Amino acid sequence: MTTTRRKFLAGAGVAGAAAASATFPMPAIAQGKMQWKMVTAWPKNLPGPGVAAQMLADRITTLSSGRIEVKLFAAGELVPGRGVFDAVSEGTAELYHAVPAYWGSKSKGIELFGSQPFGLRADEQFGWMAHGGGQALYDEMYARFNLKPFLCGNSGPQWQGWFRKEINSVDDLKGLKFRTAGLASDMYARIGMAVQAMGGRDMFQALQSGALDAGEFIGPWSDSALGFYQIAKYYYWPGVGEPSSAEECGINMKVYNDLPDDLKGAVGFACESLYNPVWTEYTTKHALALQQLVAEQGVQVRKLPDDVIVALGNAAGEVMAELREDNDELVKRIMESFLAYRASISEYMTYADNGQMNARALNYKY
Repeated sequence: MTTTRRKFLAGAGVAGAAAASATFPMPAIAQGKMQWKMVTAWPKNLPGPGVAAQMLADRITTLSSGRIEVKLFAAGELVPGRGVFDAVSEGTAELYHAVPAYWGSKSKGIELFGSQPFGLRADEQFGWMAHGGGQALYDEMYARFNLKPFLCGNSGPQWQGWFRKEINSVDDLKGLKFRTAGLASDMYARIGMAVQAMGGRDMFQALQSGALDAGEFIGPWSDSALGFYQIAKYYYWPGVGEPSSAEECGINMKVYNDLPDDLKGAVGFACESLYNPVWTEYTTKHALALQQLVAEQGVQVRKLPDDVIVALGNAAGEVMAELREDNDELVKRIMESFLAYRASISEYMTYADNGQMNARALNYKY
């Protein structure tokens, strides 16, 4: 067992049944300081999102000069990981750290702000939000739920996931019990996979028991801490279901609106200023973790066959077409904004990033 996994599992054991009966007062104020509870969707110390959540709590405290003291509660300590959206919406905690992909039951439009099958990369996702009109739509959607949202990080490209058997055709995917989240779930279901939603630790147990045949979580850094390599040795790429996955901070709307302007600015900047550091930490540590998984754990890295990728792309296109015809007028506007930005940036990236990466991959001395 790796040192990282031992450290994570030690922290992850802190959750209790007593938390379920906890009561939640409104923000405590002591000597002019506000004390905020941050609830998260992650186990404590989980490499990747668990680390990023703590970074955000610390940064809000620092940039507010301590006028807002943020204490982090990991999944299960105050509320279940998938309960953080409602907890903050209802005012039982001040803010949460999670991913938009978890809130599709609230609105399919929400999921577009986190990841889209065959969609935007991490830098493109932030570009849509900051420069393509995405943030205004993000605010409008979350206002329905009494929340003020900010993106505050990104995992970068996720992986297709962990499989016990090799994948050689679309038929090999049909009927597989597969863990994923967000709009990717709809895409995989359309080609016949039996999609299930669950957290990372539950995914490990389900793979171990045989309740799952395969699953994806994030990428090598986070996945190695959860030990999926112990059960499934085939690690497939590319994760076309989530070309990136944005992390978000949701703040109770009244709590946010009651802040003076300087503290609103501090909170917003704390979120936005973490996007690139979180993304680049994922990328750096994913690369190192993948090397270790292959060299030390015997993981076999496999690429999805092109015909499988095309089939998934066609299924994703069907999901996108349905969203364009959604009954919710706001979802349709979010969808049209996303598609317009994707079309524009994809054309440019053919010459820019795609061109550079293809050139770097050629065989030459360096």
